[in-house]
Amino acid sequence: MNQVFIDNFRDLCSPKKWLKHSPGSLALCAFLPLMLISPLALTAEKFPTKPIQIVIPFAPGDTDNMIRPFADRMGEFLGQSVVLNFKPGAGGGIGAGSVALSKPDGTTLVGTSPGSIVVVPLANKEIKYSLDSFEPVASLSEGGMMLVVAKNAPWKTLKELVDYSKLNPEKINYTTSGAMGITHLLAEIFSKEAGIKWTHIPEKGSGPAITSLLGGHVQLSSAAVGAVQPQVESGALRPLAVFSLQRLKSLPDVPTLRELGYKIAGPAYYGISAPKGTPKEVIDQIYVAAQKTVEKYNTQISGNLKLFGAEIKLLNPEDYKQYLKDQNALFAEAIKGLN
Repeated sequence: MNQVFIDNFRDLCSPKKWLKHSPGSLALCAFLPLMLISPLALTAEKFPTKPIQIVIPFAPGDTDNMIRPFADRMGEFLGQSVVLNFKPGAGGGIGAGSVALSKPDGTTLVGTSPGSIVVVPLANKEIKYSLDSFEPVASLSEGGMMLVVAKNAPWKTLKELVDYSKLNPEKINYTTSGAMGITHLLAEIFSKEAGIKWTHIPEKGSGPAITSLLGGHVQLSSAAVGAVQPQVESGALRPLAVFSLQRLKSLPDVPTLRELGYKIAGPAYYGISAPKGTPKEVIDQIYVAAQKTVEKYNTQISGNLKLFGAEIKLLNPEDYKQYLKDQNALFAEAIKGLN
């Protein structure tokens, strides 16, 4: 509101002048304060008016493990329940695509990973959404990606594997959870930087990929830590390096690729995003709920995530948006090199 208008309103409606007013003027004085309340403020106060759903674009046992510990507790600070809704298919494209087309009111969110809203639209031209179709709300957790071999493999370190690969181009067969997925692209980015050539044997999911590695059908796997955590802990698989920026708390003895002298880093942050156009006030309200959830339930959430080799990674909307932009640039370049 213009300050001159406000000053005139205060003068017009001052108690000293009420007796001079006509009934119409008094009605105007009663109505005008409502005009000073912004529509956005009213929208934010009303949110949320119904339960919030977080669409998980993958089958149970993946992204949901990274988000559920937060979602189950965020309702306490939002005044509405927060539920997970599974919509798998097309590598995450079906679920994420449905959220991109949802009403931007904050009640329908997507469980976000670099795979679902970065890699899928970059790699699949039939996907109708892009990273710009979403408003990042918060990063919640970090689940690492790693290079892992069987316990009886002759390579004890990544250097030994790279040295062998240079002398034996394309002799190493490696598996992932699927072609053009995040684990495949990370392996290709690394091998290119290392100056080696591996042969990719894609599987339909992380389970079959690990089974193939354990069965000796391939020599290496690029995999999500959560997918191989039990086998690593049992000693059946040997981790060589993680793609994270820092060593993971669940694997303190496993070096990062950066530590080993490589530039590649693909930290996997899982979070929530809203459809493009969701009001900033609503996004901020959801982020604050996530922040309060982490503050109150840090110990419990950390314990839940540790089961999957993950840890808390809370980023605000702007920082999470920048992370996703960086990942988009990384994978766009990788996909361009494969085509």
